[in-house]
Amino acid sequence: MTHTVDVVVIGGGQAGLAAGYHLRRNKLDFVILDAQGASGGAWQHAWDSLHLFSPAAFSSLPGRIMPAQPGTEYPDAAHVVQYLTDYEQRYDLPVHRPVRVRAVRRDDDRLRVETDAGDWSARAVISATGTWWRPFLPAVPGQEAFTGRQLHTTGYRRPSDFAGQRVVVVGGGNSGAQIAADLATHDGIDLTWVTQRPPRFLADDIDGRALFDAATARRRALDEGRTDTGGVASLGDIVAVPPVRVARDAGLLKAQPMFERLTADGVRWSDGTTASADAVIWCTGFRPALSYLAPLGLRGVRGHIATHGTRAADEPRLHLLGYGDWTGPASATLIGVGRPAREAAAAIAELLA
Repeated sequence: MTHTVDVVVIGGGQAGLAAGYHLRRNKLDFVILDAQGASGGAWQHAWDSLHLFSPAAFSSLPGRIMPAQPGTEYPDAAHVVQYLTDYEQRYDLPVHRPVRVRAVRRDDDRLRVETDAGDWSARAVISATGTWWRPFLPAVPGQEAFTGRQLHTTGYRRPSDFAGQRVVVVGGGNSGAQIAADLATHDGIDLTWVTQRPPRFLADDIDGRALFDAATARRRALDEGRTDTGGVASLGDIVAVPPVRVARDAGLLKAQPMFERLTADGVRWSDGTTASADAVIWCTGFRPALSYLAPLGLRGVRGHIATHGTRAADEPRLHLLGYGDWTGPASATLIGVGRPAREAAAAIAELLA
């Protein structure tokens, strides 16, 4: 059976919900297809100690401010899940779940969205699946020889799972620093933190509010043909959230340079130095989860699709939302996704008028 609507939104996390809010305001007929079994997007799969970089009021989707979480300035992942659940219900957004999209294909003047629950025929599609579902693991010699446990950021939950173990955390970004701090402050865990370059901590007074401002200023400068400000990358790589700050100031976050290879029982550097390990946690980032768009033939370097704003450069009926700065300044954040979602919905309304 094929269903017919104006717009199909693929992904029911924060980006998909923001898109739904603005599509509703533009009086368009749409559905949101979400592969997850419950509301909350990737937040429902985050590690236990994860907190936002910004206070609740500065971490809100369009139309509804996130309420503060009692007892903490920076809400945890469970609070975000509850907020997204309430948001979806408040605006009565038409989310269908669990529905897994297999492919998007051109079908004359429409796009056909093929799923495991039937097909949808749409005049436009918004892809809002994010990156959590496509973790990146670098190719490092010896990975198959290592006899311990290997997992990505997506598989980490709590330090107690590694009690009494020797753990190597790889990655100098926020997830690497936060998970390293989580493990370093837990008794009985022997931590080795490895980064490609020396860690760059942002100033302690910088949080998500300043990062959003920096990303927005960079996009404005580029749009106006002015000198690139460098955006967030110019400030540093790691937000010094309270747990990271505590571990850093206690001298527990001493990063080692990247090792040369894994061995059967650990890691080895180019100078012959070794470290034993029971587990390696790869905090090495993500790639856009866009495999279902392959039939459109749009993907370029590193899986990105060329865009003008949120619109795919070679397919005006397709918009991409929430994958990073290439689909809108800070569009992968709660506070940042609202503006590009509004622009995408307005562009689609104009296209379909």
